[in-house]
Amino acid sequence: MAPDTVSLRYFLVLAQELNFTRAAARIGIAQPALSTRMRRLEAELGTALLVRNTRSVVLTTAGAALAESAPPALAALDRAWDTARSAAAGELGTLRIGYSLSAGAETAPALVDRLIRGNSGLEVGAVPMATPEISPAVADGRIDAGITRGEQPGRGVRRFLLRRARIGVQLAQHHPLAEHPEIEIADAAAYPLRLPDRAANPVIHDQLSALFRDTRPHPRFHTPRTGSMSGARNCGRSPAGC
Repeated sequence: MAPDTVSLRYFLVLAQELNFTRAAARIGIAQPALSTRMRRLEAELGTALLVRNTRSVVLTTAGAALAESAPPALAALDRAWDTARSAAAGELGTLRIGYSLSAGAETAPALVDRLIRGNSGLEVGAVPMATPEISPAVADGRIDAGITRGEQPGRGVRRFLLRRARIGVQLAQHHPLAEHPEIEIADAAAYPLRLPDRAANPVIHDQLSALFRDTRPHPRFHTPRTGSMSGARNCGRSPAGC
């Protein structure tokens, strides 16, 4: 039978102090309780660990061997407990994250970096996905979590707010509206506009489209197949991108 680890830790303190009074004070228990613990430990091991007299304590050969071998064993046991607790808390293993292209510019990289820095035993795998695919993938276990923008979760999936992000207009440097500190919806509607692909993110696409529903003239929308707004920075031919 394996010895009580609490008694073993008490023994190591006693092996350092070689005095019951000092060891008991250091541990924070009464001296008789420490003596009882040591007798119980010796009974469990079936051998004497200590030679006691009225003034001091001397380790037996078995006691000296235990004092030398126990610390690394206890350290390994502590690591095993920590590993089990970390695994139970989700701090170990592999975390599979799916993210929409619109979340891939800032939100997803920042979250993945924070997870890795805060959990050294966690391996994070992040893959881009079309927004409508993310909630079903979470529900059926293909991924552990998803990062989307504006998408309503499906059945069996809970949603948490990570951050609030503003949606702006990206313009070429010499665009007529580029010098305006703020751009009115009606002004933007006078130019061709690039929106995210509806197949990639229907919620964001529809929300942006709704902003221009009552404008006249109705803007001309251009929807790239990428579903991401990041390409608007490099769009020299399209007068405006939002």
